[in-house]
Amino acid sequence: MTGLRGYFHPKTATGASSLIPSPPWRYSGDLLTVEYRTDPARVRELLPEPLELAEEDPGAVALIWADWQSCSASGEELLDPVRAQYKEVFAVVRCTYRGRTYSRCVYIWVDKDFAIARGLHQGYPKKLGSIHQTRPHPYGPAPRIEAGARFGATLAAADRRIAQAVVTLREPSESGGFVNAHPMAHHRWLPSIEKGKGLALDELIESGAASFEGGRPWVGEAELELFEAPTEELARLQIREPIAAYYRQVGVVWDGGRLLEAGMSGASAE
Repeated sequence: MTGLRGYFHPKTATGASSLIPSPPWRYSGDLLTVEYRTDPARVRELLPEPLELAEEDPGAVALIWADWQSCSASGEELLDPVRAQYKEVFAVVRCTYRGRTYSRCVYIWVDKDFAIARGLHQGYPKKLGSIHQTRPHPYGPAPRIEAGARFGATLAAADRRIAQAVVTLREPSESGGFVNAHPMAHHRWLPSIEKGKGLALDELIESGAASFEGGRPWVGEAELELFEAPTEELARLQIREPIAAYYRQVGVVWDGGRLLEAGMSGASAE
């Protein structure tokens, strides 16, 4: 009997309905990054065992808007743009595991179902959101990539705006920020189907870019606001001190990660 095919649900006889293809996954994107400092205790409460706070600047947070085009190895999705284009906003902190510093995404919102499915596989805690950011363009009223250029960015979830920013570029930079500059340390969690049996999947994994290329980053300042919402907790990472804001165009390939340990997070299945 012919087996069912497809990298992800739904699995079918042909596999054509699978929500996501098998890696590698390729990305081209425009990133607006706003870095600031919050209370380190608010970062610590988001780190399950065995992760610890970063030793240096433990309260640093990066809130990143990304306007992506993505595809599988064939690139066919780029010619069917509804399958390639999506936007996301993700909040990143830093942590340590066995003496090594990692980045960790603690909140993330996307606007396409295939992006959520990829997040389930990668350990990103993705939810649906409404995301918009100003796009640069060399003609007309849109901002150019130059000193004084201003970019707006908004995030809403469940009909409530939970973040907004205005970024003003100042000058070229040597980096696009430091908070999201490490391999990612994520957990893959899945509750047992049997009530009271805890987690059926409990893995701490490391992942990052299999390859990366990027344009020259620009640094500037941001006016960032976070808002309370009944089903979101981003505002708990309240802004104590701004650090910097960045704009950069990047190209990334993701092609899997590696298991660090299993069954040790102590996370609840409820």
